[in-house]
Amino acid sequence: MEWLFIGIIAVIVYALVAGYIKYSHIWEDHITFYGPILALKTEKVGFFDYFRRQAGFWRGYGTLGAILVVVISVLMSALLVLGVYSSLMNPPAPEGIYEPQNILAIPGVNDFIPITYAVIIAFFITLLVHEFGHAILCRVEDIRVKSTGILFAVIPIGAFVEPDEEEVENAPRPSKIRMYGAGITNNLVVALVCFVAIVGLMGMATPLSTPIVKGVYVGYPADLSGISPDSVISAVDGVPVESVHDVSDILQTTAPGDTLSVTTLKDGMYSDYSLVLEEWPKDLSNKTSGFMGVVYYSPESAQLAFNTFVKSPIGPLLLLYVPINTVIDDDSLNLGILAFDVAYAEMWDVPFSGFWGVVQVLFWTFWFNLAVGTFNALPFIPLDGGYIMQEGVTGILEKRGRKDLVPFVVSLISSFMVAVMLLLLVIPYIFG
Repeated sequence: MEWLFIGIIAVIVYALVAGYIKYSHIWEDHITFYGPILALKTEKVGFFDYFRRQAGFWRGYGTLGAILVVVISVLMSALLVLGVYSSLMNPPAPEGIYEPQNILAIPGVNDFIPITYAVIIAFFITLLVHEFGHAILCRVEDIRVKSTGILFAVIPIGAFVEPDEEEVENAPRPSKIRMYGAGITNNLVVALVCFVAIVGLMGMATPLSTPIVKGVYVGYPADLSGISPDSVISAVDGVPVESVHDVSDILQTTAPGDTLSVTTLKDGMYSDYSLVLEEWPKDLSNKTSGFMGVVYYSPESAQLAFNTFVKSPIGPLLLLYVPINTVIDDDSLNLGILAFDVAYAEMWDVPFSGFWGVVQVLFWTFWFNLAVGTFNALPFIPLDGGYIMQEGVTGILEKRGRKDLVPFVVSLISSFMVAVMLLLLVIPYIFG
């Protein structure tokens, strides 16, 4: 409710300010409107000329990047087609990741992307990184940049670079391909750097054994007594405990039917609970001691899951799943701490204050850059991958003297990819 109220106020303030600017015709040299979207721009773009001094490096960077983009474009297209086939064979329910709003990587709209400082910072970095890639290669390839700026719709929702369209049209094909691919390449490079940084920081964090309650079994003693998740168990039967092992040692001396007192700490307040222990569920254990019905957060399992991801050849792609796992699967991987503000932070010994805030900024910067980079590589216009595909098709057909077929082939490929994405959206609602 607090965020909803803040959002409503922000929309009203934005509408009033934007309306005043638009209808008063002020700052017209620096502000343009596209419907309700405000574009704040500047024509002072001399900064990008600096990169012309290393033109050889940036051309090589752009060439390697363009090759990488083509490879990713093919792989992503194949994965989407396989996704459609899989959905048709086993239609998913129209919920969770298959809900329309969750296709868009927009904070506050997507159920798995919260509006936090880490997300906002990462989102903004991703936009700048992408557009700066285009601007740098424009200047390296002697294409004039007319302006650059930021798009606002209450909050920054995009960045843009405005090249001279005539010069882009007349540029050599390799120059245009490098320029189109530079934004994606920048995103992927930044994602890789952030991934390496996250790995390094996680190697500096040491798991602790603090008995913090991650969840309770419904209908069992802890749940019936009112113990809530994110509570730290500080004492059992008046005996102070500091670890899960301490709690387990005390429970080993109990039997079903025994009454146990538990003291917890949450939000700075201590609370006492009285529990009547029950038998262990047969599918959990054959223990004969009393059962509280508590699930503890396990930083050791989080570390194991993270190390498994890191060692996997597709580790970075697996990390994209962390926000979804945290929301849908109740953080079964225990890695929600990478992306969200959770109570489990005290389960780790970290090297400096604000450690998890830094990790979250790096995680979301990695997440957005990898998501935006791979999506933009898809071969349909107006995505960067689509323009690269168009240049490639033009080059192939020109050599065969069939340039007249370029619009048809480009339109066919673009339409096919759009249809594939639409099918992924509608299959759950038609067959799920």
